[in-house]
Amino acid sequence: MFKAFINDESGATAIEYGLIAGLVAVAIIAALTALGSSLDTLFSQVATTVSGATS
Repeated sequence: MFKAFINDESGATAIEYGLIAGLVAVAIIAALTALGSSLDTLFSQVATTVSGATS
């Protein structure tokens, strides 16, 4: 029974998919963090341009 338990790999695939999903989430968070400040600057410039055009 112990030998069968050691050789059982049925849960390994679920763990691997979980690790992959975690790594993808970390990559997405890192990318959004890097783009966040540049997007903030872009939207601020657009807001300034639009408010200047309507004045």
